[in-house]
Amino acid sequence: MRVETPNPGHTNQFALLKQRRFAPFFWTQFAGAANDNLFKFAFTVMVTYQLSVGWLPPALAGLVIGALFILPFLLFSATSGQLADKVDKTVMMRFVKNLEIAIMALAAWGFIVASVPILLACTFLMGLHSTLFGPVKFAYLPQVLNNRELTGGNGMVEMGTFVAILLGNVAGGLLVAIPDTGHRDVAIACVLMAGLGRAVAQFIPSAPATDPGLKINWNPVTETWRNLKLAHGNTVVFRSLLGISWMWFFGAVFLSQFPSFAKEVLHGNEQVASLLLVVFSVGIGIGSLLCEVLGRRQVEIGLVPLGAIGMSVFSIDLYFACRSLPAAEVMSAATFIAQPAHWRVMADLLLLSLFAGLYSVPMYALIQLRSAATHRARIIAANNILNALFLIGSSVIAGALLKLNFTIPQIFLFTGLANAVVAIYIFLLVPEYLLRFVAWVLSHFVYRFKIQGDEHIPTEGAAVLVCNHVSFVDAVLLMAASPRPIRFVMDHRIFATPVLGRMFKLAKAIPIAPQKEDPVAYAAAFEAAAQVLREGDLLAIFPEGGLTKDGELQEFRGGIMKILERAKADGIAPPVVPMALTNLWGSYFSRVEKGTAMTKPFRRGFYSRVGLNVGAPVAAEDVSPEGLRERVAALLAG
Repeated sequence: MRVETPNPGHTNQFALLKQRRFAPFFWTQFAGAANDNLFKFAFTVMVTYQLSVGWLPPALAGLVIGALFILPFLLFSATSGQLADKVDKTVMMRFVKNLEIAIMALAAWGFIVASVPILLACTFLMGLHSTLFGPVKFAYLPQVLNNRELTGGNGMVEMGTFVAILLGNVAGGLLVAIPDTGHRDVAIACVLMAGLGRAVAQFIPSAPATDPGLKINWNPVTETWRNLKLAHGNTVVFRSLLGISWMWFFGAVFLSQFPSFAKEVLHGNEQVASLLLVVFSVGIGIGSLLCEVLGRRQVEIGLVPLGAIGMSVFSIDLYFACRSLPAAEVMSAATFIAQPAHWRVMADLLLLSLFAGLYSVPMYALIQLRSAATHRARIIAANNILNALFLIGSSVIAGALLKLNFTIPQIFLFTGLANAVVAIYIFLLVPEYLLRFVAWVLSHFVYRFKIQGDEHIPTEGAAVLVCNHVSFVDAVLLMAASPRPIRFVMDHRIFATPVLGRMFKLAKAIPIAPQKEDPVAYAAAFEAAAQVLREGDLLAIFPEGGLTKDGELQEFRGGIMKILERAKADGIAPPVVPMALTNLWGSYFSRVEKGTAMTKPFRRGFYSRVGLNVGAPVAAEDVSPEGLRERVAALLAG
């Protein structure tokens, strides 16, 4: 169930902060993330530097606190996912914020009396608080934002979360270090932040339950297994969950090593460790916000391979940047920044985290978009379980590498190389990521691709897209324009084209041959097209039947009518969306000069301007080949 919202008419994701459907939710989650980290970091500093606890030595304090915080994600994520699907999400968020106030009241007492057992219990309870909030948070967004706002909304949340983490850590460290009153000040700050989050949550509009009849399974083991199987039922979604969990593994390696990296490799003090955290958080924030701009306000999963490439390149370069650093005395942040030798290190950290933002935000948006609304929160819960397992794995592997006498830069190198291997594996399993990446590169760097009327491309449900056929890359450009995957019906001969043929096979394009030439392939093509529409997906055809030989629009053949007749027999009446690709004639991929294509690179220069004009959908019962041709001709005329 989607909450009905008016067309916001905003030009970027920051305008969402002025709207009630998003702003109260954003500041609620921001306050919660900040409070989590204020509490955890202040507690870590307290047991590391200020108290002497025989059974919790300083070297283990950070690990124990981190493990206690993650444990509820393993134990209760499955239950929290069910609750988020069954209950109004706003009611659930307010309950979680009430719980946070109670936990922070107990933690305040723990800080004042310096009770480590009480604060350890509160660490576990704050982990529970985050476990309950996670599925609600990511299931709420697709319920109140339309598909073209989803990337921007996720980018804002991702950016806000990392800024909140940064501010929480800084505030916790500063407050707990205040002489005499530090513990009291932390206690007050934690309770105030919890109260602020609850106050803002009161303004979040209602988000009705998507599966109110769901029967809760309280057994965490069986429900965890059930959630993982539920996620596994959608291949693209499940492998995207694995991709996100890998990003958390990747990030945890760097974040966990910053203190030691700053001290042992960069010869910096605590200020330098904090500076690394700032640079990393800023990079994640910038990358998250860039996703909407680079993706033209749609869920652009073509950015995921770009992000993976950047993560590996700059992780590996960070290793080489550290090799040439000379030995030095322990230095402050100001001294560290003043030395040009350190600028490359900071640039690598900034860029690898920026690309991690480009990698993760489209994956989150894709999961929200492709998961059924009735069990979306349970899919997110499955993601939280996988994230927790990958975070634990990150700690174990990093610890094992250190025991094998790996240096910290070598661990970063290992992680960058492993990221490349994992990324290649995921993208081979889910070719859609690579296809969208190729389409994104083509439409951003080979051509200046301008789209008009893209709001006419349906964001859900079956539809037939019809377009003029000018070049061998028409299908790739249509992929770049659509927020959803498209299945193409294409001339069987194009599949023999090197590179492009392989790409269209990966895209599961439907080959069609003339009925006289191959009646079996002809019939199979129409059956495959009918199946695409039965599954509620987008089908694209080029009704001219082949590439134009002179740049002019050819007559439309009757295949479109046969497709619609089959759909009508199946009880489906898909709208037909006319499209026109403009200014492609004469380019490298079109037929000119004696009917040949791809003979002269850059025949029209580099980065030439091309366009796609999309017309209003036509009802299936009003479609005729002649009428569609007239509409496409009008779109070509501008």
